[in-house]
Amino acid sequence: MSLPKINPTKTEAWKALEKHFQETKMLQMQDIFEKDANRANQFKITWQDFYIDYSKNRITNETLSLLLKLAEEVKLKEAIRQQFSGEKINETEDRAVLHTALRDFANMKPEVKATLQKMQIFSNKIINGSHKGFTGKAITDVVNIGIGGSHLGPEMVAEALQFYRNHLKIHFIANIDGDNVAETLSILNPETTLFIVVSKSFTTQETIVNASVVKDWFLKNASEIDIEKHFVAVSANVEGAKEFGISEENIFPMQDWVGGRFSLWSSVGLSICCAIGFNNFEAMLKGAFEMDNHFKNEEFGKNIPVILALLSIWYNNFYKAESEAVVAYSQYLHKLVPYLQQAVMESNGKSVDRNGEKIDYQTGTIVWGNVGSNSQHAYFQLLHQGTKLISTDFIGFSEPLHGNVENHNILMANFFAQTEALWEGTHNKVVENPFKSFEGSKPTNTILIKKLTPKNLGSLIALYEHKLFAQGIIWNIFSYDQWGVELGKTVAKGTLTAIENRNFSGAKNRSTVNLLEIFLKK
Repeated sequence: MSLPKINPTKTEAWKALEKHFQETKMLQMQDIFEKDANRANQFKITWQDFYIDYSKNRITNETLSLLLKLAEEVKLKEAIRQQFSGEKINETEDRAVLHTALRDFANMKPEVKATLQKMQIFSNKIINGSHKGFTGKAITDVVNIGIGGSHLGPEMVAEALQFYRNHLKIHFIANIDGDNVAETLSILNPETTLFIVVSKSFTTQETIVNASVVKDWFLKNASEIDIEKHFVAVSANVEGAKEFGISEENIFPMQDWVGGRFSLWSSVGLSICCAIGFNNFEAMLKGAFEMDNHFKNEEFGKNIPVILALLSIWYNNFYKAESEAVVAYSQYLHKLVPYLQQAVMESNGKSVDRNGEKIDYQTGTIVWGNVGSNSQHAYFQLLHQGTKLISTDFIGFSEPLHGNVENHNILMANFFAQTEALWEGTHNKVVENPFKSFEGSKPTNTILIKKLTPKNLGSLIALYEHKLFAQGIIWNIFSYDQWGVELGKTVAKGTLTAIENRNFSGAKNRSTVNLLEIFLKK
């Protein structure tokens, strides 16, 4: 059974939203809290350690009601059921989309359970030192070699949960930039380093080239037989990994129904297990599982991913605001935005709908941002006084991890004050200097979480996964294919041949030919 294929702009709810937008777009809402004492309690969701305040948005009760009707008309509930039941909703690649099955503790697939057990046993050996390198020394450094989803997720989580890290040093090689690879290798000892090569196909150019460079570096000090002690693979291509020299017992499987940008929950998370221990990795899975259940079972009016998706649709498609910012008030989450950029923009950057027709409405919001309070001294000027409308998610934690309450109170005072200042501006205040005037009514969502724990991080990541899925369903696009990623790779193969052979006869683009000629004169 295929996903619903409903053009959202043809629905009654969309038409009503267009009319409603014209009636409300000029509303001055900065003083809405003075007019409606119940607003803050009405537009909030409390769930486990999460408190979501979406009251500082340009919405009324009617806005929310119409958005919820839109979700019903496009059959979002049916689409959610189809995803969780394992139907092949990634129709253009004929695959199911079941990254949620990797953390389904109620009905865990046997192959998932077996992989988790293998990850637990292996990571425990690395951490406790019982796995020895080729000279009998314990492993001190772990290097994840991958790109895209095989890199962004593990790196983001390893950084986010640094507080829970053990003695192992974790490194990441992704960019094909040889200088970066050389810099990483320069600080490593081949006797005490484990390399995890992560590639679902084991043919990804950047990953395999980098892995080959690393292997050559390793073999300057060791022999081929020593590879099995220092190289493991995460891949669906067992034969390809074995040809590289990795023993079969050191190959961790990947399932066909797991997309790369949603794969940190799978064996792709092996470096996470090594960094924080399997128990913490499992806690993260359980946090995601609980958010899965919330998304799957909660009514839409109290459903965090659905509400955030609908608000994003409201600004993107009616206010014509093309981007949204994410600002986490924790330095630990400094890799969250790059991770979300791939998850969101690779998923929903589509211009053809599920009917195969060209889309004439906006999809795929641009996601950007950084950590607070650094961001306040950078691009917040644009948020406050710029000409663009940008909805912003503020993510903060009630408790600090290291107990520095004074710093944390200052951090969180800024966290709360910025959303208030963005909303209220200088409305109804006498401002004689026009350069100090703030329009206000700048929308924000506040995601306040009790503490940054593995479990809560799992829930937060899953929240954004489900948000982008809900958006994709409403926009009538396939969120889980990525054909746009492949085109540049295909062109690059021909360009590389031209560079290596110094022959541009097959090149048709004169600009590229000129650039190659300059490049080869170096």
